[in-house]
Amino acid sequence: MSEREILQYDLVIVGGGPAGLSAAIRAKQKAQAENIEITVCVIEKGSEIGAHLLSGAVLDVSALRELIPVADLPQILCGEPVKSEKFYFLGPAGSALIPQFLLPPFMKNHGNYILSLGTLCKNLARYAENLGVEIYPATAASEPLYNQDGAWAGVVAGEFGLDKAGQKTAEYEPGVEIRGKYMFCAEGARGSIAKKLIEKYHLNRHSQRQKYALGIKEVWEVAPDKHQSGAVIHTLGYPLGEKAGGGGFAYHYGENLVSVGLVTHLDYANPTLSPFGEFGLMKTHPIFAELLTGGKRIAYGARAITEGGTQCVPKLVFPGGALIGCSAGFVNVARIKGVHNAIRSGAFAAEAAVFALKAGKSGDVLFDYENDLRNSIVMKELHTVRNVKPLWSRYGLLGGLALGGVDMWINHLTGGRSPFGTLRHEKADHESLDPLSEIDPIEYPKPDNVVTFDRLASLPYSGVNHAENQPVHLVLKNPALPVQENLPRFGEPAQHYCPAGVYEIVEKDGKPHFQINAQNCVHCKTCDIKDPAQNITWKTPQGGGGPNYAGM
Repeated sequence: MSEREILQYDLVIVGGGPAGLSAAIRAKQKAQAENIEITVCVIEKGSEIGAHLLSGAVLDVSALRELIPVADLPQILCGEPVKSEKFYFLGPAGSALIPQFLLPPFMKNHGNYILSLGTLCKNLARYAENLGVEIYPATAASEPLYNQDGAWAGVVAGEFGLDKAGQKTAEYEPGVEIRGKYMFCAEGARGSIAKKLIEKYHLNRHSQRQKYALGIKEVWEVAPDKHQSGAVIHTLGYPLGEKAGGGGFAYHYGENLVSVGLVTHLDYANPTLSPFGEFGLMKTHPIFAELLTGGKRIAYGARAITEGGTQCVPKLVFPGGALIGCSAGFVNVARIKGVHNAIRSGAFAAEAAVFALKAGKSGDVLFDYENDLRNSIVMKELHTVRNVKPLWSRYGLLGGLALGGVDMWINHLTGGRSPFGTLRHEKADHESLDPLSEIDPIEYPKPDNVVTFDRLASLPYSGVNHAENQPVHLVLKNPALPVQENLPRFGEPAQHYCPAGVYEIVEKDGKPHFQINAQNCVHCKTCDIKDPAQNITWKTPQGGGGPNYAGM
C-alpha cells in the first residue's frame, strides 16, 4: 500500500516550459470548444515557472499567434520585435559580414521577437491558470508510474527530506502520486523521465540517438550609447573554428539589456575543450568586448539543446503518454530556434488528448498526435535543414558551412529534395572524444574580470541553490571509473565541459579523487550527455533545487 496521497487528473504535464504550458492551454481551449470539462495539471521542478528556463531567445511568434487569441496576445508576448540583424564570420581579431542575400528566407528574423523565455512562460502560466489549469512548481517528478497494462499512468512527485545517504530525516515528506488519464513529458532536453520512457517503450528503435549542444548565456546591462534596440547579431568562426561546431549571438532588447551567448556542439573531439572557456574567448573578440566593456553582467546560465533534427525524433506516443517539445527534439539547428516548434507540438498533443477524453478513452496511444505532428509545418521545417548538422560534423566549419548553405537553398527551392538525401549522424556525442595522446591540450587565459570571469564567480548570477543534506542528484554507475579510465585516457573531460564547476579532480590521501560539487549544478545535463563512458546519470534533486534564473 502506497503511503503517498494520490491526485488524479485527466491530463498531467511534466514540465512547465513552452511545450508543457502550451499543451495545458490548448487542452483547456479545446475542451471548452468541445463542451466538455477536463482537469489539467502541470508540474514543474523549478522553484517557480521560469526558474530553470534559458534560451537566446529570438522567438518565431507564428506558433504563439496560433495558440493565443489576438486580443490576449499583448499580455503574453513580452520583448520587442527584431529591427536589424547581422551575421558575422569572425577571425581572432577581425570579422567579415555575411551578406543577407546568401541566407535562405527562412533564416531571416524579420517579424520575430527578442525576449526572455522565462518571462514568456510566466505569462503563459498565468494565462493557463486563468483557464483553470493547476500548476505546481518546486514539484520534481522523480519516477514514472505505470498501470497494470504497462501504460504510463503518473509520476511520483515532491518527495522531500532524504539525507545524503538516502535515509529519511525528520522533515521527510513522501510526496504524492500524480496520475493522469493521459501523461505528457515536457521536461526539455535530456530529461530524466523522458530517458526512462524512451527506454521502456523503445521509442528510439527507428531513430538515431539524439545530438546536443551546450548553450551558455549571460545577460548584460550595457552602456546606453552601445545599445541598439531590436538588434540581432549572430557569429560563426572564432573562437570555436574547427575545434567544434557552433556560434555566438548578441540580442539587444529592453532597457539597455543584451543577451550574449555561445552555442557549442557537443560532438567535439578534444577532451580538454571547455565550452565555458570558449565563451570567454568569444567575449574578448572586439565585436563583443567593445559592446560589453563598461557594462554590468546581471545573469548567467547554461543548458543543453537538442540538435539532431528529423533523424533523431523518436516515436512520440506510447500507451498513456506522449513526448512533446525538447523531450522529443524539435529544434531547428540552422535557425537556432525551437520554442515555436515546442509550442506547436504541445498544441497537437493536447488536441489529440481532448478528443480521446471526449470519447471516454484513457491510457491508450494518441496516434492522432504523432500523425498530425509528422504531417505538420514542424517536420516540414526540420526536413529542410536536416543535413546542416551532419554536414558540419563531417566537413568542419568551412566545408560544412558551404555545403549546408547550398543544401538549405536546394531544399527551400525544391520543397525538401536534396542531392544528399537525408544524411545520418555518424556518432553519438559521447563517442566523439579523442584520447589525450592524440590531441593538443587547450589552455585558456585567466579571466580579466572585466568581460570574462571564472566559473565559480559566475554561479551567483544563476541563482543556483541546492539543499546540502540531500542525495547527490548526479549518480555514478561506477564510482571508480572517472579516475581509473577517464582520467588517464581523456584527462577526465567532466572537469572541462561542465559550465558550473561541478566536477573536479582533487588529491585525496595522495591519490587523484573525482569530486562532485552537486550544489553547483545548473541542470544543463551536459555530463549526462558527454561523459564518454555514460557513467553519469542526472536525476532531479529534491525541493525545487537548481538555478533560479531571472529574465533568462
